[in-house]
Amino acid sequence: MKKLILLALLATGACATPHAATPDGNLHQRLLTLDTHLDTPVYFSRPGWSFGDRHKYEDDLVQVDLGRMDEGDLDGGFFVIYTSQGPLTPEGYAAAKAFAFNRSDEIHTTLAKFPARIGLATQASDAARLDKAGKRFGFISIENSYPLGEDLSLLGEFYRRGVRMASPVHFRNNQFADSATDKPRWNGLSPLGRQWVAEMNRLGLVLDASHASDDVLDQMIALSKTPVILSHSGAKAIFDHPRNLDDARIRKLAASGGAICANAAYLNTMRSTPERNVLSDQAEEMGKLSPAEQTELVRKIRALDATSPVQDADFETYMRLVLHLIQVAGVDHVCFGADWDGGGGVKGLEDIDALPKVTERLVQAGYSAADIEKMWSGNVLRLLRTAEAKKGR
Repeated sequence: MKKLILLALLATGACATPHAATPDGNLHQRLLTLDTHLDTPVYFSRPGWSFGDRHKYEDDLVQVDLGRMDEGDLDGGFFVIYTSQGPLTPEGYAAAKAFAFNRSDEIHTTLAKFPARIGLATQASDAARLDKAGKRFGFISIENSYPLGEDLSLLGEFYRRGVRMASPVHFRNNQFADSATDKPRWNGLSPLGRQWVAEMNRLGLVLDASHASDDVLDQMIALSKTPVILSHSGAKAIFDHPRNLDDARIRKLAASGGAICANAAYLNTMRSTPERNVLSDQAEEMGKLSPAEQTELVRKIRALDATSPVQDADFETYMRLVLHLIQVAGVDHVCFGADWDGGGGVKGLEDIDALPKVTERLVQAGYSAADIEKMWSGNVLRLLRTAEAKKGR
């Protein structure tokens, strides 16, 4: 679990018919929608919890499940294999590889439990194919390539397991690259990190620069044969944080053909307290708690949210970010990656039930249905298709 950003997450039924078969004319339902960063797999093996059920924000910490994908009409997205950063040693690499392979298995097992409702996607065309069949779709991505150790052939194994997007680094520097939130070690990519870029291109994987330092992003853009994505990032113009980009780099990313997916975290200062830190620690071990203990923990967290919220950002703050990104990058280079179940979510946008509000606000801002669909899915699928086309070159 991403402890550093879980603090933000803590602050913030029946199967409906997928939009492909909905005749009521609602624009959000008609659009093909995806989110590029779903950390929900951290809960897939949690005792007593099912991805197929419809849970509620008020009494469950999870923000994404099949019930709410139906209600919020999120057609699909990238389910994340996230591995926390450990020591850069053979022992650390071995433990991380085992963890990442297990998380990969959990994603496959969970999706396979609901074959009539969701399917694994491994090509850009799978999104529309599964949607037409009345199903949600799940791509797989890697956040933090630390589990590869120094063996880049493992990228091929993850590709065979369905991974189609990966980032080199997370909150701390590793063997591949500098993190945006650590002191520079490599001044960008390491020599192994440059080889990582080449192998990503060869396999046909989309390169994700979220969490990477500015120098890493610059070098990834320069070295990659395909456009780079930022799967869950924001803008310094909205909140000046190392995880966010300045406008010059947003323009540079757009000029190179890449895309930035609007994050619902790092929109303003996140505040922690000793009480919240204790609850955060308990939430990290939630799978070890009984159902009654889980219920009591959620009750305490929601009570604390009411009296001492961790941040003041709300839906309007998030929309300021989205509209700023559109202004700077253009509709062909913006997408959505709110970091659900990994720290994203603000007041008024607590979980994916609220996603239709984003589309409604974009309509009010004057954007066409075609442009809105580009941002909800078209731009990401373009990057996937480009990576597929360049595979092996």
